[in-house]
Amino acid sequence: MTEGPEAWAPLDTSAPRGWAVPDVLESLARGIAEVGGRALVVGGAVRDRLLGRPGHDLDLEVFGLDEATLGDALGEFGLVGPVGRQFATWRDARSGLDVALPRGSNEASGASLDAAFREASRHRDLTVDAIGWDPLEGRLLDPWRGIRDLEQRRLRAVDRTTFGADPLRVLRVARLAASLEAEVDPVLERLCATIDLAALPVERVAGELLRMLVGPRAPSRAFRVLSRMGQLEVFAPLPPLRGVPQDPEWHPEGDVWTHTLLCLDRAAELGRGLVPEERTVLLLAVLCHDLGKPATTRVEGGRIRSLGHEGESARRTTEWLEALRLSERRIRAVTALVAHHLAPVLLVAQDAGPRAYRRLARRLAEADVSIVSLERVARADHWGRTTPDAADRRFVAGDRFLAAAEAASVRQGIGRDVVSARALMRRGVAAGPELGRLLARCREIQDETGWADPERIIVRALRESSADDGAADGSRAPCGSGPTDEPADA
Repeated sequence: MTEGPEAWAPLDTSAPRGWAVPDVLESLARGIAEVGGRALVVGGAVRDRLLGRPGHDLDLEVFGLDEATLGDALGEFGLVGPVGRQFATWRDARSGLDVALPRGSNEASGASLDAAFREASRHRDLTVDAIGWDPLEGRLLDPWRGIRDLEQRRLRAVDRTTFGADPLRVLRVARLAASLEAEVDPVLERLCATIDLAALPVERVAGELLRMLVGPRAPSRAFRVLSRMGQLEVFAPLPPLRGVPQDPEWHPEGDVWTHTLLCLDRAAELGRGLVPEERTVLLLAVLCHDLGKPATTRVEGGRIRSLGHEGESARRTTEWLEALRLSERRIRAVTALVAHHLAPVLLVAQDAGPRAYRRLARRLAEADVSIVSLERVARADHWGRTTPDAADRRFVAGDRFLAAAEAASVRQGIGRDVVSARALMRRGVAAGPELGRLLARCREIQDETGWADPERIIVRALRESSADDGAADGSRAPCGSGPTDEPADA
């Protein structure tokens, strides 16, 4: 087990009595009791609270009432609903509270509440999520010994005959194995291996992938579990990484798959404290950074090389993330980081000047990412190995890269354009293609020189335009060209 502030701690089954829950919960439970029903908190909220982890949304199941009576009672508390095609659910968006009727028996009073909850919870996937809490009595209901499984860090199915009702549960098992740092029961693992995931909606697959990446401290565990189940194919570009060799000098850890998983865990480490979107983009970029190696890896002169893999990785990243229907903005950001993930090592090795850093920052800015974000990807790539540097968490090239970016004033991103269209038009440039060309050249000059004086930049751009009419048809190297090929086998 990994030690740290989130490490597994002994369960405190008295903890529910001190829950910090929305004020509406207790009054809601009492209101439901007054009309003959009983409300239980169920699902992940109970599990996480027993583990001492912060909870988020609360799910309530109400026993002993029909839909109409429950709807009337909940209306008094401002809950909206019912919504849902299969199961009616009422929602309080302010507190994150969802209320639903249980499956199976709906009795409520006395000893029958335990029996009704047992029957309803039979339809849940895992025993650790089939624990209920009565907020009025402060009592835990645990018909499937889920508390014991939490203590033993084990994932078991509640009922093998109902588990496969939702194929997404296979992905959820893998995710929880990582986030709870738990072992998957062999019976459950074999059951998951038999479930067909082909019909899962792509949006649900994408959602579960993102949760696997950003939730656990060691995301690699989820992907290892899926691989062991024979279900990794649900993420189509990943299985080809297995068995792809790498140069042992650079990658003593083994094949591309092993390297990618190590990198993921290092990225999770580097991403702590980042805002959610930054963390998501970082983990996605690290997961995808070597997708091109299966197609580009060759043995040449006794060395294993993957020439051009970063470009192929970017292409496959775009293709996959589009298939997962992620947002265009997120795809653009992830693809840019993948495409340039070797740049920090390259620029330092080449002793590149400020111009190269400004040009790189400009390309990254077009995708709404920064030099700092790129360096994190490169650092995760460097640390995701079994070299002495990685073991000691050293990345000298990354440190130098950031220092050089700071010196070029682009560490946090490229500055705004110094020259505006209006400034050029004041110098007599008419609106149209020529204005656009001169604006682009002014931007190039700004990046090449670091000048902040618009007049100085305009004078040079106009002088060049006058002296070289061929610049407009491509005789001048466009912004971003030059000796920027990255080492493809690093």
